[in-house]
Amino acid sequence: MTGISAQLEDNVTQLKNRLTKTPDLIVKWIGDDKPVYVIAYIACLTDMNAINNNVFDPLQKGLEKKQSLFIGIGEHRAVKDWQEIEKSILHGNSVMFVADKSEAYVLGTKGWPQRSIEDPQLEASLKGAHQGFIETASQNIALIRRYIPNRQLKIEELTVGERSETKVSILYLEDVANPEILERLKQRINDVDVDAIINSGELAEFIEDASYSPFPQLILTERPDSASSQILQGRFVVIVDRSPSVIIGPTSFISYFQSVDDYSMRWLSSSFIRLLRMFAFFLGLFLPAIYISFISYNFEVIPIQLILSIAETRSRVPFHPFLEALIMELTLEMLREAGIRLPSPIGQTVGLVGGIVIGQTAVQTGLVSNIMVIVVASTAIATFIIPNYDMGTAVRLLRFPMMIVAYFFGIIGIIVGAMIIFGHLCSLQSLGTSYGSPFAPVHFRDWKDTIIRVPLKMMIRRPRGSQPLQEVKQRRRKGDSN
Repeated sequence: MTGISAQLEDNVTQLKNRLTKTPDLIVKWIGDDKPVYVIAYIACLTDMNAINNNVFDPLQKGLEKKQSLFIGIGEHRAVKDWQEIEKSILHGNSVMFVADKSEAYVLGTKGWPQRSIEDPQLEASLKGAHQGFIETASQNIALIRRYIPNRQLKIEELTVGERSETKVSILYLEDVANPEILERLKQRINDVDVDAIINSGELAEFIEDASYSPFPQLILTERPDSASSQILQGRFVVIVDRSPSVIIGPTSFISYFQSVDDYSMRWLSSSFIRLLRMFAFFLGLFLPAIYISFISYNFEVIPIQLILSIAETRSRVPFHPFLEALIMELTLEMLREAGIRLPSPIGQTVGLVGGIVIGQTAVQTGLVSNIMVIVVASTAIATFIIPNYDMGTAVRLLRFPMMIVAYFFGIIGIIVGAMIIFGHLCSLQSLGTSYGSPFAPVHFRDWKDTIIRVPLKMMIRRPRGSQPLQEVKQRRRKGDSN
């Protein structure tokens, strides 16, 4: 039975047969002697104020005064298919059956639980906005529209997941964003064939170019100001309903070291901080490997006074430098994960006290040397400096292969490993665009907003990495270079 009956009893029976073992399904009959309307909805997904004030009361008063049907719900439509009715109810809408009519009406009464807009937890900002995305797509779109109230801001909606039917919205500037990249992005999203998409991280993994790469190729952000800034650069923002993070693409390697605060402070301060982040990237990636290499193979490059100091601290350590570094790095990662999983006050205490106690005890008992504690602490601080969590995680992961090649081949292994990593970065793509841009391929003009940031009045054009249709983003002034 696919059609809707003109008898209310038959429709209610059919609905309950379809939605069995659903105790939160509410079926409301309206009409004293002979029911005229039946309203069906899921209690926990529906705005009860909207139903009571805009549906139940008008219908009841209309029956008492024998007036024509009037409902104060802006979003309503007629349907004649049971699958559409079932889908509408499970998505939080109400369905109204009318006696002697072979169609139903879907009423927009969605009202599921949602949290208020708060400051993003993973992306703290000193001078930026203190608003973060939430789990409702419509609210997230509204946050972006506040930053870009322009008619060229377009939204295309897709659906992913056979069971979840998750709504995915693509936001972009029609006169700026490249249509070829848009079609590529839409095709990849449409090709995702899974039961459900729970969060944006899952979708990002499905649509990225190289799933086996340790480096992220799409940015996940909780900040509306950051997402809006990327849209203005000619990139695309993908909003996944029920997820507090949005996807930004295409991206480049250097974009993971840029922060929204960089454009809120003086350009000299911003450039210094970016240089610090790049230094932290290399430090977090290579410092443990360099320590292993210098202590095991290439100790002749260390000054004699430092060698004597290191030898004194390592005189009681029974382990090889590689095993010593491996133990400390794994301990650090366990402390980090423990601090994240525990409640915030307890997690901070465990991270601080655990690090101090374990480090001091390990040195006193002769398990590790003082210099090793300094190396591990330096690498931990370096990964925290990187503003993007996914890029910081990639550095943490690649640190271990670099330690292994340093153990077997010394400084030569580190050089070869670095060449492999940089070659891999140059070969990566993000939505079909170069991941290494503007360094590979070289676009000197785009270097104005990479490792250093020049004054804003000199950044006249959008970066070529996103392949925008309109490169100019601000008017040229006298004395400004191209």
